[in-house]
Amino acid sequence: MPGTTNPKRRITMKLIFSRCGAVLASLLLLVASSMALAGNNSAGGNGKNGNHGNRADNDRNRISDDLERVLSGRGNGREKWVKPSLRGAQMSLVILSDSTDIDLKDLRRAITAAGGTVKRKFRSVAGISVELPVARVREFAQRADVWRVVPNRQVRSSRSAMELLTGADGVREQLGGSVALDGRGVVIAVLDSGVMASHGSLLANNGSSRVKRSVDFTSPLATLDTPVDSSNNIFQDPYGHGTLVASVAAGRAVPSSTDSTGVAPGASLVDVRVLTDDGFGDLATTIAGIDWVVANAAAYNIRVLNISLGTTSSDSYLTDPLCAAARSAVAAGITVVVAAGNYGTGADGNQYYGTISSPGNEPSVITVGSANAHDTVERASDTINLFSSRGPTRGGYVDANGARQHDNLLKPDLVAPGNRVIGALSTNLLGLKQNLLATVFPQLVLQSSASGNGLMKASGTSFATPVVTGVVALLLQANPGLTPPLVKAILQYTAEPLAGANLLQQGAGLVNVPGALALAMSLDPNLASRVASGAIAVGNPMLAAGKSMPAPFSVIDGHVANWSRFVVMGGRYVLSGDALFTKYQAAYDPRLLWVGSTVDTVDPNAPAPSGPLVSPGVVSLSQELGPSSRVAATGAFTASTDVTPVAGEGLVLAEGLVLAEGLVLAEGLVLAEGLVLAEGLVLAEGLVLAEGLVLAESLVLAEFGPMPGE
Repeated sequence: MPGTTNPKRRITMKLIFSRCGAVLASLLLLVASSMALAGNNSAGGNGKNGNHGNRADNDRNRISDDLERVLSGRGNGREKWVKPSLRGAQMSLVILSDSTDIDLKDLRRAITAAGGTVKRKFRSVAGISVELPVARVREFAQRADVWRVVPNRQVRSSRSAMELLTGADGVREQLGGSVALDGRGVVIAVLDSGVMASHGSLLANNGSSRVKRSVDFTSPLATLDTPVDSSNNIFQDPYGHGTLVASVAAGRAVPSSTDSTGVAPGASLVDVRVLTDDGFGDLATTIAGIDWVVANAAAYNIRVLNISLGTTSSDSYLTDPLCAAARSAVAAGITVVVAAGNYGTGADGNQYYGTISSPGNEPSVITVGSANAHDTVERASDTINLFSSRGPTRGGYVDANGARQHDNLLKPDLVAPGNRVIGALSTNLLGLKQNLLATVFPQLVLQSSASGNGLMKASGTSFATPVVTGVVALLLQANPGLTPPLVKAILQYTAEPLAGANLLQQGAGLVNVPGALALAMSLDPNLASRVASGAIAVGNPMLAAGKSMPAPFSVIDGHVANWSRFVVMGGRYVLSGDALFTKYQAAYDPRLLWVGSTVDTVDPNAPAPSGPLVSPGVVSLSQELGPSSRVAATGAFTASTDVTPVAGEGLVLAEGLVLAEGLVLAEGLVLAEGLVLAEGLVLAEGLVLAEGLVLAESLVLAEFGPMPGE
């Protein structure tokens, strides 16, 4: 019957790193089988080690595209992961393994014997970072205990009246009594360039810092598993990006003519530094930071992880190590919020689709695009920033038949204010030296201060991301029982679609704090524990006792914000119906990853899914949206305001949103292959700094958008 899984044909892809023999190949892009929505999944087959697993693990994806280019002599000579040494050229790499040896002892010994060096062993992904002689790379890629080798790609950050724009000002006293709804009790981990813990915006009422721990993985003294305690560093954020990000999420106002209050000014923070003084990092350091967050989440009550950085990887989410690490954090119960990227417009001025960066292409994270408020607090005038990256995700893998399969998932999930966002300006401890961003771009500085009260203004998806992170902190304060996928669904369902933007530009729309809180507070506060213990099944009631679904609109500073009333599940399905929240859906288990026609159990200790994936009353709108056409504004190009919610008693099956094969469609739609970019730091819409910089080595950018005063 519809909505029921056939247990004999169920895919239980345990870890992304387990092997898969039979591969599900699709001839259509962005196609989602109706069987998955009904819960009837195709069998995955047995791999070399007898495991069900990753369809991209078929020996055709052992070496990433960017690594292959260099090994084949087609590199540009600027790849920073290729390093000269007295023993010949070495490559800095990340190696993923599916070995049953959890310590990877044989692999590590072999690396050393080959003249290489093991740098880090990861927890969130089964793998290590190494330096290996170039001549030995292909040899190691063919080992039985290796299934993926990628460069240790560089990482750099992305770039946001916030309370009025989001509606946060109207909900502060919603909990009643003496407890303000400001994120208190929730801890946010900021994976970035560091956080100036002594900045005035990050202090508590008693003058102590709300930054509970500061660790640094960029220090040469950091070990494979242990970062350096950076709480006493003279300059905790010399680049300036992380402090601004942290204050947008959880900053308090400092003495100024401008109110710089962030979204969750009562939340606490954990500073996990993975970017260097100039804003660069690499995969190994970034993954190590995620590892640390997962390992220490319980000790510090970390519920949210903000990642305002990314890489231009062309890997599928199935093979991308950064995606895998982020997915592990979600499976551990941490809501991960990620910047979409700032590559929506190329140096040629054209709008580009398919430009979501990694790990924003990971299905389980909340991927945030940037909205432009045009210097007003009137939401009705908001638009999508031209620089904000568009979907679909274009990472891919080579299937068993040798054909490249693109992920083509619907992203971003939603947008938030990310234009000329005001936040904290980091300095050294004495206030005598400003951060690098403020030094290079003095026009970003709004207020200089030697007493830790400086402010700056910047734009980009990096600063839209902590807006959503702050909202997540408010939701978890109001209802600690929300799981990460349920948080995402709430944010999408209550988002306000902006006129003139489609699903690939804005997802469900602009974040709506009052609406998201109203829906969150109507749900059972014990949901997370019920999910973890397996005490809830698809279709079971999810509303709290005495609660009902709130009205599907919010009033924000006099503006009526109508909810989108739809969510994206399975990576490709647009679903509607109040049953999404009155009844439990399988996708709300963070250990389960449902994409298209496959269901992956990320946590090997989690029970394999059985029965329906969605409950009766959930309706798919994908068929009604039609085939994807930019000219006709249908399918994935449907304006989000035109996605009409449907109430129904039964499950409507569809084939998802379909794009024709090819990168350039007849209609003139340009989809970026991978993310080979031709722009540098975007300072204003239409103005590009360092034009012509080609990021062929998968560099992760510190992204800016419009500058103040423009």
